[in-house]
Amino acid sequence: MFQPPYPAGLPIGSEWVTVPSTVPVTFPYDGTVVADAPLGSEQLAHKALDEAVAIKAEVAKLSSRARRQILDSAAGAIIANRAEFEHLLVLETGKPLVDCRTEVARTIVTLQASAEEVARVHGETVPLDLLPSGDGLVGYWTRRPIGVVVGIAGFNYPLLLAAHKIAPSVAAGCPVICKPAPATPLATLWLVDLMRTAAVEAGAPAGIVQLVTGDAEVGVALVTDRRIGAVSFTGSSTVGHQIARDAAPVKTLLELGSNAAMVVAADADLDAAVNAVLRGGFYASGQACISVQRLIVLDAVAEEFTAKLLARLGEVVTGDPREEETRVSALIDERSTKRVLQWVEVAVSAGARILGGGGLDGGVIRPTVLTNVPAGSACWDEEIFGPVVCLRTVSTVDEAFAMVNDSRYGLNASVFTSSLATAHQAIDTLEVGAVVVNDVPGFRADTMPYGGVKDSGIGREGPRFAIEELTVTRMAVIRPA
Repeated sequence: MFQPPYPAGLPIGSEWVTVPSTVPVTFPYDGTVVADAPLGSEQLAHKALDEAVAIKAEVAKLSSRARRQILDSAAGAIIANRAEFEHLLVLETGKPLVDCRTEVARTIVTLQASAEEVARVHGETVPLDLLPSGDGLVGYWTRRPIGVVVGIAGFNYPLLLAAHKIAPSVAAGCPVICKPAPATPLATLWLVDLMRTAAVEAGAPAGIVQLVTGDAEVGVALVTDRRIGAVSFTGSSTVGHQIARDAAPVKTLLELGSNAAMVVAADADLDAAVNAVLRGGFYASGQACISVQRLIVLDAVAEEFTAKLLARLGEVVTGDPREEETRVSALIDERSTKRVLQWVEVAVSAGARILGGGGLDGGVIRPTVLTNVPAGSACWDEEIFGPVVCLRTVSTVDEAFAMVNDSRYGLNASVFTSSLATAHQAIDTLEVGAVVVNDVPGFRADTMPYGGVKDSGIGREGPRFAIEELTVTRMAVIRPA
């Protein structure tokens, strides 16, 4: 079992509070217990809120130097424990080791980039004398912390998603309360401990970062408190929409689901496109909101592309996520596995055909490629969150782009083409938060603005952009004596 390097209980206020009960965190691949995690409650959520509100003014007055020091120190602590974090993430998420290494690396970048952005939180002067009433006035605006932030993260990248809530909040001068997914709290608890230790060393209150575990009732208690300034949530669109309703009129930042599309044009480098599907369709065992799900290929190259893809599908190794070569392993729980298999079965009964993969291999869903998946099937319309790619063919690029847009989602999409005109047409036409040309739709640099349109969310992450979301402008108008 994992032996936590942080105290027992939950980090609430300046202390770690004892909780009456714990729940086991299990290794999705074989069901063994990784560790017992502290179980929070509505009462503890209210306590965390009280503590955050009590120090809100103190945190808002922290120097830029202190906020940067906290983030730099936490990044250094993760670097020092890098291998241990990677191993822990494999155990609690079941993701392959290669993906957990990426998650830790990106977490470090997110903390470091947030530290750098502290020095760029500033305002501007405003020419107030454009009207006669402004003659003689001095005007400028600054950015001020929005207040207490509630950050709720998903299970698939628990450490990274928590970092994208916590780091920009600290950089902006906001106390933050994090709620991890019930299945994956361990790495986030460790991150919070490192953040609190760094805060105290920098002369800040430990309660600048708190964490409460628990079920939906805990989440409701956190997001419905009118004393908070913002809610930042990453997860399903259904839950995100409910949070927005519950939290109103408090600001909500929603990073929600998608069924990311990848277009292969007739002039594409087909080998590169196949590489992208093998890499971008199955990483994290398909449990990524921007993994390749809808694969739209032009008729002119569909036969050749499909043959190349199926010939190499066996390169995607399934098995124990602790092994170096594994690329697909067990999903987060048995319920998710059954749902994905059922969606595939329903699609097949509606006319789809399995070209490769399908079924289980020792509890792991084989990397699956479907074709002729009809619109209206969950496999095509919704976010499958599993190692399944759905292929359809079209006659023209215009038809392909229209098919991409014919979705309630709009997070990332990609197009493979050798035409600059087609690339710019995609950038101008696709209704998504990011258009990626000649790479996977799952590409995300943690410093870029990341977020979607339509049912894929509201607001943008990435340290610079999240800090803007978590601060408000304050205008100063001065008539000198």
